[in-house]
Amino acid sequence: MSQILVFAEQRDGQLKSYALEAVSEGRRLAAAAGGDLSVCIIGSDISGLSAEVAAYGADKILMADDGGLGIYSPGAYAKLLADALSATSATVILLSSSAMGREVSALLAAKVGASLLSDVVEASWESDHLVVKRPVYAGKAFLKIAAKRAPVVVTLRPNVFAAEEKSGSGTVENLAVALGDAENMVTITDTSMTASTRPELTEASIIVSGGRGMGGPDNFNVIEELADTLGAAVGASRATVDAGWRSHADQVGQTGKTVSPNLYIACGISGAIQHLAGMNSSKCIVAINSDPEAPIFKVANYGIVADLFEVVPALNTAAKELLE
Repeated sequence: MSQILVFAEQRDGQLKSYALEAVSEGRRLAAAAGGDLSVCIIGSDISGLSAEVAAYGADKILMADDGGLGIYSPGAYAKLLADALSATSATVILLSSSAMGREVSALLAAKVGASLLSDVVEASWESDHLVVKRPVYAGKAFLKIAAKRAPVVVTLRPNVFAAEEKSGSGTVENLAVALGDAENMVTITDTSMTASTRPELTEASIIVSGGRGMGGPDNFNVIEELADTLGAAVGASRATVDAGWRSHADQVGQTGKTVSPNLYIACGISGAIQHLAGMNSSKCIVAINSDPEAPIFKVANYGIVADLFEVVPALNTAAKELLE
């Protein structure tokens, strides 16, 4: 019997969509192993989140609710997750492979002497140990890894695992918040948030991305209009970010963000391997490029060899008519 612990990430009292994906995957793994699922939530004024994670299968909910946790602190979060791991005797702890999840997972693994398996896209049991699949070589291949020493810390790629409601008993327990100087060696003094009506890149179900073929920063309004029609996020290639056309927050790729939307529309992106590494797990890829030899077409489900400045406005018009 294996116990599963999930860290459910939240921001400003709202669970991230990929947190519910992690809870659902934890529920599936716990059921397959005949164990229980515990979920740890850390933050300030977060008591209202317990019912939501219970609806996705949590048997036990550990709440670290304290005014001092309103601002994310990597050392504090890792310490509290280590406490939750000890309290539940879990053999597997799941986190999302978000910016926060990647940072906290590394600290947690070092703190408790656990194995760390990152950016996982598939997980299952073989006998009494966990086996996962994760991409390697910039997404060119997948590695199958057996975790034979517990505990094991696993980060799950967002938008890969389904979030499915399945009620759990949802027993709530308070997790004592006892933090010392060692947990507060790094202090967040300020957080700068950029307001946007579009979804966050790593959570978006549809992404419209632009590359060097956009020709300049002013031309991005063409794909922004399509994104707004579809309720999509706007992404960018590294070339456009390096040129100063878009901010690094928009970058998709090996040195940017890894995304797995239901639909990825690549406009004027040639498809360098670094970019493909960040988006090749998308469910459906549509590539628009005037170069028929562009590498992006090798991974695309649908390819359009044409001028994007003719195709994208036409797609936008058709999308508007369809949605109306």
